[in-house]
Amino acid sequence: MLIEFSISNFRSFRDKQTLSMVAAPRLRRRENVFSPVLTGEKFPDLLKVAVIYGPNASGKSNLLKAFNVLGLMANREPSARETPLPLSPFRFDSALAHQPSRFEVHFIHDGIRYQFELAATPERVVTECLVAYPQGRETLLYRRQHTAEGESYAFGDTLEGGAELHQAWRRLTAPRVLFIAQAVANSSEEMGQLRAPFVWLKSATLPLLDGMKEAADAAQDLAQNTNFANEIAAFLREVDVPVVKIERVGTSVNRLMDAIGIKETMLTHQTALGDANLSYEDESEGTKNLIGFWLPWSIRSSRFDSPRCILIADELDSSLHPNIVAALVAKHIHAEEPSQLIFSTHNTHLMDAKLLRRDQFWITERDSNGATQLRSIHDFAGREGEDIEKRYYEGRYRGLPVLAGR
Repeated sequence: MLIEFSISNFRSFRDKQTLSMVAAPRLRRRENVFSPVLTGEKFPDLLKVAVIYGPNASGKSNLLKAFNVLGLMANREPSARETPLPLSPFRFDSALAHQPSRFEVHFIHDGIRYQFELAATPERVVTECLVAYPQGRETLLYRRQHTAEGESYAFGDTLEGGAELHQAWRRLTAPRVLFIAQAVANSSEEMGQLRAPFVWLKSATLPLLDGMKEAADAAQDLAQNTNFANEIAAFLREVDVPVVKIERVGTSVNRLMDAIGIKETMLTHQTALGDANLSYEDESEGTKNLIGFWLPWSIRSSRFDSPRCILIADELDSSLHPNIVAALVAKHIHAEEPSQLIFSTHNTHLMDAKLLRRDQFWITERDSNGATQLRSIHDFAGREGEDIEKRYYEGRYRGLPVLAGR
């Protein structure tokens, strides 16, 4: 589970900005938080949901893209092709043009708390550091640092494997590959000290940053299984889309597609006048997005044997009615297995839905240097029961577009 995430010198983020999922004390709506499972350590409750608001081009999408960088880096493998790392520094300050982008993530996995730091340019990893907190005690596992004199490593006394293996991992690690990825790839299954945090870095987040099309296509493939098809239909009915059946069928329109096994998705809608079949292509964009959202929603469950526990979505409200967005958020909050949902939206209906707490609303805005500032509404003076939506439009929390002529 995510505790907090910090970034600097990445896209529109200049100075260090931090998104925290630590719940503020003494706020109501206790169903919106959960107690993390930690071995031998007490820790504050964590939030199940964080919602990002702000004007266009204020940095909402860049924040979510930053989350994706860690997954992309962890999944990166050595290659003869010298492809640059997926990083872009803050462009409005020439002094930062050749400085590394920095990321810091504090998380919990398998009952242990970790802190991972990464600094990198498109050309190479500059800093990489992993600290564990077994029983709440700070323990360095390793630190990697590149300077003008070369690359240096510091290995913690408790890091498994021994000095000889540590040096082998070090020699195998290319400039554009994470040390932790190389170490895990070249260690036995019995060695889990680095494997556990690496699994989290590689797979904990499920980003939906470019719309729902890719997820919807994958969901349609899964719909060839009747059980999954029934689940998708039930999910749609819960948000007032009257689909009673989904099936993948051959199309008689295009015999070539039939011959090579390409099928289309048919959805049966139930009405007072009887049932009617519609193809996926005839469905509204909102229904297509909901079909796409079903997949990451389901992957969070333990039956998929997946460590993914953080769903990140850019503009979750795209083509969806505000009440449906609120229903999806409520469904997430009341799910049996706690997980985390972080998304951007322009839908202020959630501020007035009496669904979320003050500490779950975040605001992005640009400062005079064009840099993104990230703040929690809970950081502003106010009381728990105030009309958050009204105060937001009054400018009490800032983060509103500045329009010419007003």
